[in-house]
Amino acid sequence: MVEVAAGIIFSENGDILLGKRPEGKPYPGYWEFPGGKIEAGESATEALKRELKEEIGITPRNLHPWISRVFHYSHATVKLNFFKVTGWDGEPEGLENQELSWQDPNEIRVFPLLPANEPILRSLRLAPVYAVTNAARLGIALQLEKLKAALESGVEFIQVREKEMDRDALKRFALEVMALARHAKVTINSDVELAHQIRAHGIHLSSNQLMHLSVKPDFDWCGASVHNARELDKAVSLGLDFAVMGHVLATPSHPGMEGMGWERFSETVKGCPIPVYALGGLRKEDLGIAQQHGAHGVALLSAAWK
Repeated sequence: MVEVAAGIIFSENGDILLGKRPEGKPYPGYWEFPGGKIEAGESATEALKRELKEEIGITPRNLHPWISRVFHYSHATVKLNFFKVTGWDGEPEGLENQELSWQDPNEIRVFPLLPANEPILRSLRLAPVYAVTNAARLGIALQLEKLKAALESGVEFIQVREKEMDRDALKRFALEVMALARHAKVTINSDVELAHQIRAHGIHLSSNQLMHLSVKPDFDWCGASVHNARELDKAVSLGLDFAVMGHVLATPSHPGMEGMGWERFSETVKGCPIPVYALGGLRKEDLGIAQQHGAHGVALLSAAWK
């Protein structure tokens, strides 16, 4: 297996940098993320820094691990270790005769792409903040008011999680959330039938549901709550789109229970092929530290609406 480090380089407006493979390499003319082979004795981080300097002339200042995926090409089996790069020194330029292009990850306009990168681009469409509704505490009217404000400020991914509502009230509430969130993704917690009825964008499974499934539910987006490596492995084996792991820090909703902490979180998600959100006692300001420890982003309950 060939190990590769690849960088997803973000501009200030959220575009990502792609390079076109030059003649003389496998798959010439295909677009890919900058990076290259990890040499003997190198860590993935060291390899990426070296490759970005040699390939496009930049030195990353702010990079963090993201996901890893194995892909079987005709000429090799490759393990791709992806990092997100949000700050660097220098100006990107094609130092190996490759063309470069900044692209909106939601609307890629260059083709063809290396086959291994299709699922990566899909994962990049998941927002870094996953906001979980809390109408049980706020009340329905205030929750909808705060949701509207959050959507206007850029929230793009919402989970409807209201375990205390009866079925009819939950359906009415979820439909109101869907109506407000016209340009955001909405998942429904646990209730697969309701999610289908209201045509939600996805389903969010409990860890108990996850462990009893044998087939991924039929939704555009399917995630699950996980608490350990065994549950995360199950989410991966089912081909889920993302997972939410916690609790990372102590939280008022689980009094007397210590969180797993960032070290254990990082060890558990290392090398995971799907995005994982960190959950538990976190705020929006914790997004940076979460991503430094391998999280795709943060899932927020109370803090999402402050």
